Order: sequence, then C-alpha cells, then structure tokens
Amino acid sequence: MAGRFDLAGVGPGDPELMTIKTIRAIKACQILVLPIGSPELKKPELEEGEEETFAKECLAYRIACEAEPETKKKLRLYLPMPMIKEKKLLKEIHDAGAKKAAELLEKGKNLVFLTLGDPTVYSTGIYIYKRLKKMGYQGEIFSGIPSFCAVAARLEIPLAENRQELHVLPASYGIEEKLKLPGTKVLMKTGKKMAQVKAVLKEEGQQAKMVMNCGLDGEKIYKCTEEIPEDAGYFSIVIAKEKEK
Repeated sequence: MAGRFDLAGVGPGDPELMTIKTIRAIKACQILVLPIGSPELKKPELEEGEEETFAKECLAYRIACEAEPETKKKLRLYLPMPMIKEKKLLKEIHDAGAKKAAELLEKGKNLVFLTLGDPTVYSTGIYIYKRLKKMGYQGEIFSGIPSFCAVAARLEIPLAENRQELHVLPASYGIEEKLKLPGTKVLMKTGKKMAQVKAVLKEEGQQAKMVMNCGLDGEKIYKCTEEIPEDAGYFSIVIAKEKEK
C-alpha cells in the first residue's frame, strides 16, 4: 500500500506558533521533505543519521526541531528549490522532486513536506503536492499561521476592518500599479525591491510598517516608512495602508 504525502506549514518563525496538526504529522511520518535553495544540491537526495548535510539551510526544519524534538529522528528527503524564475527549468526540478517522492511513497513511506508560514501562500511545496495528487497519491494540507498575520499581530494593527479590502502582493512583480489598490496591501518578498517600494509608497502618500524576521532571531520592527531600511532581508513583510483622513 502506498504511503501518503502531506504538506504542512510550520508558521512564520516562532516554534510556539506551530499547530498541533503539523506536530502530529511530523510524529506520524517516516520521511520529512525539505526544500533546499542551495545551488550545491543538484538533485533530490535522501539522507538519514545525524549529519544533516543540507538540513541547517531549511528554516522550516529548524523551526520544527525547536517545536518537536522527534523531528531530528526522521529521514530527510532534500529537494532542490532554487529561487529562479525560468519556468521550464522549474518544471523540470519540480517533476524530478515529485518523481523521487513517488518512489518513496510506493515503498509505503509516509512523507511530510515542511514549509514556512501556510502551505497555500507562495509555498514551493504546493508544486510537488499538486503533481502527486494528479498521480493518484493520498495526502492533506495542514494550515500554518501565515507570516503576514503574525506580522500584523506583532505590529498590533488590524489587517482589515469593516469593508476594507485586503491585498496580498508579491513585491518582486510590478508593484507600482498594485500599490494603488484600495485598502490594506501586504507586500511579501520585498527585500531586493525595498528602495523602489519605499519610493512608490511615498509617491502614493501611504503609511507603511514592516517586520523583518518575524518570530526569529534578529526580529526587527519598523513603525513607519521612513524607518524601513532599503537593504531589508528576504523575510521582510510590509503592511501598507492609505493615510487616515
């Protein structure tokens, strides 16, 4: 009997924000699937033992280890997940990852793919999950607390009130027009575009706050647009609102 492939969110960074469902999934599986961005990983690799060749590079894994000690006892399937935009190459990488996962599922192994935040919001794991579903394998998605919800909580501000609209936007793709949308704008993946984002915010007369590394070591909170550094890291979430009248 084939195993199951579950996709589980570990939350934004604080191990205490991991859900009970994700912890149970980790305990029940034989193999953890970890997305690795390092160019040194050329193809899927299965690893056991304490060496953890690439595990330290997977933030989702490190968070899970703090929340549940049994995480370290599991076999680890490393899947290459480079931060590139070439669709053809990404398809080949995702196809290879799904093929390797399927081989293990056919051996009756239960796999859990660990991802930051929530699996339904810009998650690399969803590409593998969808492929395996089409191949007929069983599995489930376990929600995690989205990073932007955790950021709003840290800033002590609402994301949306009354009839206010809420827009979640990847800042790396044509942000100028998107910032003109009404309501609250959540800007993700802002790191390399921060200078451009700040210029547009200023031009549009919008207020912005940001949290970098929310729930992680080195967390920093910025309460206004002017405070936000232009060299902000990858794990930076900006929440922009129209100025109150």
